[in-house]
Amino acid sequence: MTAQNRPNILLITCHDLGRFLGCYGVATVRTPNLDALAADGVRFTEAFCTAPQCSPSRASLFTGRYPHSNGVLGLTHAEFAWDLGPDERHLGQVLHDAGYATALLGIHHESRRGTPEEIAARCGMDEVVPGGRGEVVSDRALERLARFARADRPFYLQIGYVEPHRLPATGGPEPEELYMGFVGDYLAPDDALGVTIPPYLRDEPRARAELAELQGAVRALDAAVGRVLAGLCDLGLEQDTLVIFTTDHGVALPRAKCSLYDPGLETALILRLPARGWSGGRAIDGLVSNVDLFPTLLELIGLPPGDRGQGRSLLAALDGTADPHRRDHLFGEMTYHDYYDPRRCLRTARHKLIVNFSAAPAFMDPSQSWRPRTATVVPADPARAYHPLLELYDLAADPLERRNLADDPAHADLRRELLARLHAWMRDTGDPLLDGAVTSPLHRRAVAALAGAGEAAPAG
Repeated sequence: MTAQNRPNILLITCHDLGRFLGCYGVATVRTPNLDALAADGVRFTEAFCTAPQCSPSRASLFTGRYPHSNGVLGLTHAEFAWDLGPDERHLGQVLHDAGYATALLGIHHESRRGTPEEIAARCGMDEVVPGGRGEVVSDRALERLARFARADRPFYLQIGYVEPHRLPATGGPEPEELYMGFVGDYLAPDDALGVTIPPYLRDEPRARAELAELQGAVRALDAAVGRVLAGLCDLGLEQDTLVIFTTDHGVALPRAKCSLYDPGLETALILRLPARGWSGGRAIDGLVSNVDLFPTLLELIGLPPGDRGQGRSLLAALDGTADPHRRDHLFGEMTYHDYYDPRRCLRTARHKLIVNFSAAPAFMDPSQSWRPRTATVVPADPARAYHPLLELYDLAADPLERRNLADDPAHADLRRELLARLHAWMRDTGDPLLDGAVTSPLHRRAVAALAGAGEAAPAG
């Protein structure tokens, strides 16, 4: 396939959305543009990510490899400082080398932060313009699409929206002391259709106020994406452009983001490419991991998968042909986020096994607030609850993952089987947790600082 015959690729990501969209069954959130994209494209109903946090999940999305394999075991910004390994190939690099014009607008969170020029060089981008509110990112995207429409080669445009991440009120004091919500100082809550309280949270007035904020942020995201999709159509690019919309992980609510329970790992995944028949509002059931998108795109444009990939192409499923690579299980992981909390999991269509490597709190709080508004149903007192060694759930009988069956004798054989499969995956993918505790980049820098001070100290 020549570069001229390859489809354009418009890959749109956002923060912290999970599946909180109308087309995924959330009746009170207003998302007409993304619902229309799903109605005109192909929607995966059981898409999950490799990690319930920003950087590791995005690193998997853009390399086709698990976080512990690509080097991003934690956040990439500030002193967290995780980074893609030097041999890792970003999707932008692969497509640039294949003849695509490339650009990255908005959120970049999958490799170590630097100047736009440094990010461009690392990720294979002709241009990088980081940051910006949703409407600003959409303005920039429309400008680039108009430029790409006049060019004679296919384009890869990677857009990252910050919404619906929690946002500080940068223009003044927080509206509520020690609380960071979803609207910052430029969005508004939306409860016009009521609010949806996820069943793992207590239905209380404070939770309803917070979910109204989340719905307002998601509505703003939808409007921003809608402008880009309309511009794509106005420029006559719709038929030959693969549109991909997805998110990094689950919503930023307790027992969702930063947890290996399904609300932390579930993602929206919608694709549309009318020229290839990826349209019509099809829904594809079955387990899918975001590590699968990279090999799907390589196969689509006729590139070999290479020998380092860890995902499975979804091309046959998208084309509607028999899919010999249908997953019967997938994996999730977390090592570092705010703090060291190493966990690994295996999920089948029916069961979830979680192995915890530290006695940390039952779940990491993703509220970024000293005084969160929402509280979980289970555990009733999370401040006094800590990880058990193993967690085993029957997702058909217990979809909220409340009843741990790990010590149930009736499930001993299943526990043994899933442990063996998880261990084999960790071994085969070189998971460093099998060799002991994993140290962070900051730990290594701290040791270097100590050693440097010791060398500079006077003798005696």
